[in-house]
Order: sequence, then C-alpha cells, then structure tokens
Amino acid sequence: MTIRQPRAGGRPGSGRRPTLEEVAARAGVGRGTVSRVINGSPRVSERTRAAVEAAVAELGYVPNTAARALAANRTDAIALVVPEPEGRFFTEPYFSDIIHGVGDALADTEVQLLLTFASKARERRRLAQYLAAQRVDGVLLVSVHADDPLPELIEQLGIPAVVSGRRSASEPLTSVDSDNFEGAKAAIDHLLSRGRTRIATITGRLDVYGAQRRLDGYRAALAAAGLPAEESLVAPADFTEEGGRRSMQRLLEERPDLDAVFAASDVMASGARQVLREAGRRIPDDVALVGFDDSAIARHMDPPLTSVRQPTEEMGQAMTRLLLDEIAAVAAHHGPSSRRMAREQLVLPTELVIRASS
Repeated sequence: MTIRQPRAGGRPGSGRRPTLEEVAARAGVGRGTVSRVINGSPRVSERTRAAVEAAVAELGYVPNTAARALAANRTDAIALVVPEPEGRFFTEPYFSDIIHGVGDALADTEVQLLLTFASKARERRRLAQYLAAQRVDGVLLVSVHADDPLPELIEQLGIPAVVSGRRSASEPLTSVDSDNFEGAKAAIDHLLSRGRTRIATITGRLDVYGAQRRLDGYRAALAAAGLPAEESLVAPADFTEEGGRRSMQRLLEERPDLDAVFAASDVMASGARQVLREAGRRIPDDVALVGFDDSAIARHMDPPLTSVRQPTEEMGQAMTRLLLDEIAAVAAHHGPSSRRMAREQLVLPTELVIRASS
C-alpha cells in the first residue's frame, strides 16, 4: 500500500494550517486562481477548478473566513433589531415566524445572525455604538414605530438596512410588508357577507404604519357598503392580549349592540374572545370574531379563529435576500458612499382564512 504524504505545511498533526500558497503550489496554479476557486468565481476552467479542489482536499486546507471578511471589509454578520420589549417578542408568533424566514434565507450562507432588542434609550445608545464600530454588515429592523430614531441613525452610518413593515407611505429604506389594507378590507367584506352590520375593530398601536393601514381597510370596506365608520366602534390597543381584553371590555360597555369584531392581530383577538365569553356572548352566533396573522393561536382557539394570513416567514426570507443583495452592492461599489442600490418597497399579498369564529 502506498501512502502519499502531504508536503510541508499540510502534514496531519503538524499543528499548522496549510496556506493558500501551499495549495497553489500543490495544484500548480497561482495564488489568485486558488482564491477565485474558493470564492466560487466562474472565471476558472473546470480542469483548473478540479486541480485546486483536489489540492484543498489533500492538504486539508480550511479557508480563513475571518481574514477574507477583513480583506473585503466584511464581518459576515447581520443584526436583527427589534425595538420592542423582550416580553412581547417571546409571546407574539409574528416574531418567531420572521426569525424562521430569516434563518431559512441564511441557511446556505456563512452569515451569522445577531438578535438585539432596542426598546429603551439605553439599549439604543449601546446598539448605536455597536453599529458604528462596523461589527455587522447590515441590519434587519422589525416592528419599527413611526417616531423610532433607529432607522435614521442606521442611514447616517451608511449601513445597509431592510425594514419589516414600512413606517409611512414614503419609507426611505428598503422594506418588506404585507398588504395590510387589502387584508383588513377582505376581513370586513367577509363579515358583511355574513350579515353583520355593527362591526367593531380593535386596532394595533397607531404609530405603527401597518396598524394604520388595517384601520384604513376597515373604514374603506364599511364605506363601500354604505355604512358609517362609527368611532364608538373603534378601540385602539397595542397588539397584546391584555390590550385586546381592555378594548373589548370598552366596546361592550359603549356598544353592547355590536355583532362582529375585527381584531388587528390574533393575540388581541384571543383577549377579546375571553371577554366575550365572560360576558355570555356566543361566538359566532352573537358576535363574529376575525383576527389578523393566521398564527397558531388562530388555529387552536375555540372556536378556531377566522384570520387574515400574512406571509410572515416569506417576509423574513425576502428581507434577508434584499439585505444580502444590498450588502453585496455596497461591497461591489467599495463602500456606502458609492452605493447604487435602488430602495425596493416589496408588498406581499394577504389571504383570508375562514374558520368557525365567523
């Protein structure tokens, strides 16, 4: 049996990593050619690629990704920034679905994901220092409020960023959103088709553009049906279960004649359902109930909740792809000052999933 010994530098157990130059010597090519093969460049013949790959395997060469990232001014890391309290993050299915989507999009890359919360001024200052130190290549922003200073800060630092949910109709950053207006409109149209005419809504926080658009869709559907959008039937809340409970209690006090409720999230619909049950209102016989998100909460509620499905995982995937494209564009143009990336505003369609609650 013949045993081929690797040349100096790649000997097993030598304690030293083989170098790029040693791979080049083994393959009989230049250092630049080895680098192109390792980085997946198409400007290499199949014969040369095979020779380099064989040399890499024989020597046990492992690319130094940290050095490559430093040379390209890259960290191979992105941050997922959530300007919300941790409690909301861990109780609301929306966030876990977004993370699943982000994870799927990063699965075939070497990019690491950092999760950080920034709901308080101290957390935002710490994050600003971290970003200014160029420790990540880009930022995914989730659940941003209209007055949040973070997006402007990130813009000033010249860091590629993508927002989940626009802050306004004129969002300057690249964004991915669901069609909140049409989703809410479809929910109200459905309730109207079931003969409901005194339809209340529990809104999310109205400093969130998506919550505003859901309220706009509610009002537009009523107007199209020739019904007034009575303010006594509109109860602002905060996307939490307790907020849904409080708003439902207020609605029953002010409008005991209501016959349907559209909650701007499944979590709030869950809180509303508890109050309706406690008040002796049957769902859907007395009061029809519709939510928004089509989360696991909707499927497991009793009765199962009719809900507007927004493609949350797909949103996470799309956000990540757009961010990676923008990071690549920055690298190609040698820095943020030369960035040519168009700011895309992607809006994904929603779908009404009808269940027994309506």
